[in-house]
Amino acid sequence: MKHRKNEIPYRIIIVLIKTYWKIIAPKFKFIGLENIPTQGGAIVASNHLGFLDFAFIGTAALPRKRLIRFMAKKEIFDNKIAGPWMMGMGHISVDRENGAPSLVAALRALKKGELVGIFPEGTIPRNFDTKEMKTGAVRLSMGSGAPVIPTAIWGSQRYMTTGHPPKLSTRKIPIWIKFGEPIFYTKEQDVHEAEEQMRAKIIELLVSIQNNYPDSPQNQWWAPKRLGGIA
Repeated sequence: MKHRKNEIPYRIIIVLIKTYWKIIAPKFKFIGLENIPTQGGAIVASNHLGFLDFAFIGTAALPRKRLIRFMAKKEIFDNKIAGPWMMGMGHISVDRENGAPSLVAALRALKKGELVGIFPEGTIPRNFDTKEMKTGAVRLSMGSGAPVIPTAIWGSQRYMTTGHPPKLSTRKIPIWIKFGEPIFYTKEQDVHEAEEQMRAKIIELLVSIQNNYPDSPQNQWWAPKRLGGIA
């Protein structure tokens, strides 16, 4: 992997995050890593459960020697502390009132052979189930020719998520991530049908890891009612 300028702050953060993982010792399980290309552009499109999803999914890509440039809301980039780091790592700022510049930036990154991470739901569902998704991921695929890598994560909400106090000292929580086979979209396809196909695949991946997850969801705040939880 070639070392670019925006990899220097990224690699500093990776060292810090890996140190933190050693402290809390999450029980990682990464499935389908072979579906992450070792070179070339691709869109990693995942469900969204917690504020650490980007760190967990980014960690999962490291065995493939890839760094993911995540699309994140503009407010994070506006933060005096987080903003310079986000910019330095090559992440992409998204202004929800004017999304065109972020799509252009993401297309540029894809054409340079980068992995671009996106959470098509836009926000974290309070019931930790899958919401309707926006069409940005499939539009990026159609515009760049890069595939979408449908991705599912489960367990990340147990550390830090919306509506609940963070539990950053909790040890050995299972964090499961599954990457699906690449999906290629063309400009001739209907964008909304393509988005529904992507969403269905992400749900399929999510259900498959939920069905095998080692901790019971019964009466748990972090699980939706369809799994027996109380979210």
